Order: sequence, then C-alpha cells, then structure tokens
Amino acid sequence: MAKNRWTPGEQVPKSATYVAYDENGRNGGSLYLEKGKRFPATQHSGSYYTLGE
Repeated sequence: MAKNRWTPGEQVPKSATYVAYDENGRNGGSLYLEKGKRFPATQHSGSYYTLGE
C-alpha cells in the first residue's frame, strides 16, 4: 500500500499539487511541489501533506 501522508522535510515523491493539514485535520491550503524537493515547514506541529485531487 502506498503512503498517503507526508510530513515537512520529507522528499516529494512526484510532481503534483499537495494539500497541507494541521494535526486537527484543518485544511491549511494547497501548493504545487516538484519531485525530489522537500515538503516545506509549516507553522503548526503535527502538520502533514496529502496528495491533492
């Protein structure tokens, strides 16, 4: 099964739009990231990214 959540600092697996969420699941916005880059830091601990639709 493929991983579907990434945390800040992890390597971006493919070029795509990703959505950031805080630890409570609130949407923090979306951004386009290129494969091989790193997921950027967020302002909240426990935040994560998922692949946008």
